[in-house]
Amino acid sequence: MERTSAPTVTIVIPAKNEASNLEVMLPQLPGGHEVIVVDANSSDGTADVVRRLRPDATLIAQTRRGKGNALSCGFSAATGDIIVMFDADGSADPIEIPSFVDALVGGADFAKGTRFLPGGGSEDITPLRRAGNAGLNLTANLAFGTKFSDLCYGYNAFWRDMLPVLELPEPGTSQPGLMLWGDGFEIETIINCRMAAADARIREVPSVEKRRIHGESHLRTWADGTRVLRTLATERTRARVVKRRALELTPV
Repeated sequence: MERTSAPTVTIVIPAKNEASNLEVMLPQLPGGHEVIVVDANSSDGTADVVRRLRPDATLIAQTRRGKGNALSCGFSAATGDIIVMFDADGSADPIEIPSFVDALVGGADFAKGTRFLPGGGSEDITPLRRAGNAGLNLTANLAFGTKFSDLCYGYNAFWRDMLPVLELPEPGTSQPGLMLWGDGFEIETIINCRMAAADARIREVPSVEKRRIHGESHLRTWADGTRVLRTLATERTRARVVKRRALELTPV
């Protein structure tokens, strides 16, 4: 795929029982972009809201369980030059999408949202989560030689031609009860780690995290923090194996 200064954009939105939030968010999305909503077998009429408010959107069902699988399904269906990862709960502000696109057009492979640079912020983060995020940032930066300021933030964008680098699990055929590595909330950390391991050009983009509009957050501070630590350890080992194999295949 040849990169262009006027890229097309695909917004991928994983959604599970987010009908009330999508009622607010879908009309706010900019026109002219491909919108893909990946429905996780919602029981609240999420699919009906998408069909009514954005009949131009592509609505697909995820093939396994977990946010990671939903994103992978959306990535596989995307046709835009740039893919934007966008949460359905109202925490991501659509007005920021051009900033992510500008970062990519300006030379980045991966535009990483951050709440902790000037211009960023959060209406939702707690002191405990902030402290935990700082510790996870430090761990990631030591492990991968990165300079992330906000590892645990899922509002990101990247050129679609970077998908092979990520080596995410293929959506495959429908197996609703199955989860593979990368199918869960670890997906965001995996993407960060694999972009770093591939020496991708990463640029952080200040972003303001909004408070969820309706419903309760799916975040579990201790459980999700432990999962991120496990992901960092697993991905560091993977990066070493990949690098060693590359060296073995390099002609002397």
